[in-house]
Amino acid sequence: MINNISSDHKVYFLSDFHLGAPNSAASLIREKKLVLFLDSIKNNAAGIFIVGDIFDFWFEYKKSVPKGYTRLLGKLAELSDAGIPIIVFTGNHDMWMSGYFESEMNITVYHEPKTFVWNNKKVLIGHGDGLGPGDQGYKFLKKVFTNPICKWLFSILHPDWGIGLANYFSRKSKEKTGLSDDHFLGADNEWLIVYSKEVLDKEHFDFFIFGHRHYPIDFPLTNNSRYINLGDWIKVRDAQGAISWIEAKNLGAKRTVMVVVNNAEIRAEASTTSPLLATLDKDVVLELADAKLSSGWLKVKHRDGVTGFILVTAVWG
Repeated sequence: MINNISSDHKVYFLSDFHLGAPNSAASLIREKKLVLFLDSIKNNAAGIFIVGDIFDFWFEYKKSVPKGYTRLLGKLAELSDAGIPIIVFTGNHDMWMSGYFESEMNITVYHEPKTFVWNNKKVLIGHGDGLGPGDQGYKFLKKVFTNPICKWLFSILHPDWGIGLANYFSRKSKEKTGLSDDHFLGADNEWLIVYSKEVLDKEHFDFFIFGHRHYPIDFPLTNNSRYINLGDWIKVRDAQGAISWIEAKNLGAKRTVMVVVNNAEIRAEASTTSPLLATLDKDVVLELADAKLSSGWLKVKHRDGVTGFILVTAVWG
């Protein structure tokens, strides 16, 4: 388990990879980026939390698990074997984890939100599905899906049928959801913010950390409590939903960074002595958090003061 965190180590939080979606080719690209990131943090990670929906679908049969994802699973096993605590929370797409991660990789798996305390900071962590008001239809389905009888009935289907059926319904669910996750809905309409406030009325937490929402949010609940949503790894976006994947190439003493903003590519260079990369439409300023890293984070600043970080994956040429 993770104890107090030293100044030279960090706890990392990731969520909503949805590996397998929308197809194997796109998923593989995302998986490789994820593995590169995990490799880049292995020397200073006090712990890694994966907060739900690693896979777009996952079911553990008695003698088999879904094929694929070998790069990610191998990297997680490597980090776990190296002594880095890895904690996984199941999400609404991979709720049927039932022992494989624990037995094969020594990774702790939780199915409900869990409280942690580090450095005198109290944190509530969970995927976030089924919490707060609304979404009664899903809350009913979750009870059905987690029912032991229903789980057994699904297990007797041949994996080709069962996984194919699950993938079909997953695609239909995304079509129904549409673009509702592409913008902040306001504190009164963000169910996880409402839930966090309800919990806060009864018990203090310094941080509430969730996934599920597919939109990065850092919202102050009080002067000493914050709600954080991790967004997703399907698209990397700033607080305005504008920025997607970023690639970096090392070209001698300089680094070229390609940023996709509203489907337009912008390329900018930065040397190790000049970390300012680009100003985009006078709204977004990108800075390289650590120009010496082969992969790292871009710091995103807006005119309204919102600050966030976006992953940079280095491609060496």
